[in-house]
Amino acid sequence: MTPVLIVLNAGSSSLKFQVFDMLDGAEPRLVWKGLYEGLGGSAHFLVKDTGGAILEEMTWGSGDRFGHEEALMHLVSWLSQFREERKPVAIGHRVVHGGEGFSGPVLIDEAVIQRLEALVPLAPLHQPHNLEPIRIVRRRLSGMPQVACFDTAFHQTQSDLASLFALPREMRERGVRRYGFHGLSYDYVSSVLKDYDPRLAEGRVVVAHLGNGASLCALKGGVSVATTMGFSALDGLPMGTRCGAIDAGVVFFMLREMKLTPDEAERVLYTKSGLLGVSGISNDMRVLRSKAATNADAKRAIDLFVYRITREIGSLVAALGGIDGLVFTAGIGENDVATRAEVMAGLAWAGLTLDEVANRTGGPRISSGSGLTAWVIPTNEELVIARQTRSMLGAMQAKLAS
Repeated sequence: MTPVLIVLNAGSSSLKFQVFDMLDGAEPRLVWKGLYEGLGGSAHFLVKDTGGAILEEMTWGSGDRFGHEEALMHLVSWLSQFREERKPVAIGHRVVHGGEGFSGPVLIDEAVIQRLEALVPLAPLHQPHNLEPIRIVRRRLSGMPQVACFDTAFHQTQSDLASLFALPREMRERGVRRYGFHGLSYDYVSSVLKDYDPRLAEGRVVVAHLGNGASLCALKGGVSVATTMGFSALDGLPMGTRCGAIDAGVVFFMLREMKLTPDEAERVLYTKSGLLGVSGISNDMRVLRSKAATNADAKRAIDLFVYRITREIGSLVAALGGIDGLVFTAGIGENDVATRAEVMAGLAWAGLTLDEVANRTGGPRISSGSGLTAWVIPTNEELVIARQTRSMLGAMQAKLAS
């Protein structure tokens, strides 16, 4: 019987999952991936094999009260069809915020859950949803080892100066600092750079994680030294529906002059801004690209997105003291040929030259010449979670054996 790891990524109305075989001495191997969406309403279940073939698909009506707990129990039941071949031995969870206390993955117990709950004010729109399946598993599958893997942990290598806000000391003591996010994605890219260009693994690289959530990270020798996201996932680049960096005075204006409540202002900044807010059309880059030729607002949203990327890359080059490579990853970074070309055009000053044919075909190298190089590297956050879960499970078993 093959042991398997389940990787979970929970949202407010969704539950994404991947199942990995865990064979001795080998990299965790993806077997199935799928998702539950529309939880709490008309829920939909879809699971595929590694070739993309649909293995099963189901839909529940809005009156079925099908939420995260029902989804988890359905997943366990679905996996039981293959129990003679595979046995779940651990669950790894994506958790957005690990605060200052978690610089790596952690085996979950009640004390850890309490510490993670205390971080909810730092990520109020993400952390509660990440914690819900953890509580469900402890309640319904007691004894199943669970591991929390954090989006913030990868950036714990940054200096005190890189994480500091110019605010009163008592605020820093209450946890107000730059944390950075998308760390699981950056961890993966860092781990595979040597397979694309050994020089980059030891060099100065800016990684552009461009998707509905977007950020940049400066790597030196594969280690995070600076990133664009800060205290929250609002900071840095404009995103699909999030504003990115703004003058804090704008928030006061929203509260005092526009008479918004704090909750209303938060919704504007998280869900009505970014590409959606500027364009007034969509948060989907594919939609905006299709309309940009005839719609000035769609073009303006794209232009702002690209401008802010190139401007922030400049700041990270300063933090690195130079640059040897640029990596595009995540949904837009991996798939939007035009965004990559426009960003590289904005970086011509650094000696970056686009290979148009390679860019159209997805690279992986999309630059020409012998100097600064640019790459497209698909990210794999779930594999990082599987790796970290396996590592923690091994440490637990070694401790029990001793």
